[in-house]
Amino acid sequence: MENRNIKKSEQQKVVVVIPAYNEEKNIIRIIQKVKALVDEIVVVDDGSIDQTYFLAQSQGIKVLKHILNRGQGAALETGNQYALKIGAEIIVHFDADGQFLAEEIKDLVEPIKNGEVDVVFGSRFLGKKSSIPWFKEKIILPIGKLVNKFFVGKSLTDSQNGFRALSKKAVEIIKIENDHMAHNTEIQAKVFKNKFKVKEVPVTIIFNKFGQGILSGKGRGAGGLNIIKDLFLAKLMD
Repeated sequence: MENRNIKKSEQQKVVVVIPAYNEEKNIIRIIQKVKALVDEIVVVDDGSIDQTYFLAQSQGIKVLKHILNRGQGAALETGNQYALKIGAEIIVHFDADGQFLAEEIKDLVEPIKNGEVDVVFGSRFLGKKSSIPWFKEKIILPIGKLVNKFFVGKSLTDSQNGFRALSKKAVEIIKIENDHMAHNTEIQAKVFKNKFKVKEVPVTIIFNKFGQGILSGKGRGAGGLNIIKDLFLAKLMD
């Protein structure tokens, strides 16, 4: 399989995109943890009705706002496009709810900086310990892996992990069209379709009460059944 040429540079600008929906309890803490580790942060407030936008602005970083709650996929695409405009060469997707560890950003960025790959996916099944709830580990994640296998044609060790890093080249080609939570599978499908070289690295996930469920989850379009519905609709329209 032919792979695209990969830029190797130790000075590549790293921009972290943080989609946020009603995260006033977490957003300042997350920004402060990430800020010292990267070149720039852009928070995309996805129609929050709490103080998320104003609290994020108070931290001296760029904050974009959707007037309406469009969904995490839409927020990530808004952030991606802004990151490209400000010269990002590596873009990291990082959740605002405290599930990810900021110090592990370097583990996702390093393979791209070194010219090894264009896309790095975090995985909670490659050696680091994540306290995954039993129902999620034994029921939801295996179902998600089968769904990804059907729609993507390939399977990662952790098919439902939103902690990822992408090169500028990858982001320029991969446009996120699913506004809701099915963007996770969409990104993987487009990564493999465009033959980008991929690596998975171990990450730690800290679970909270807003985990994705079969019927519901946090934010518009969440819930496993909604994700599957969105993927089927996208496949029919492809």
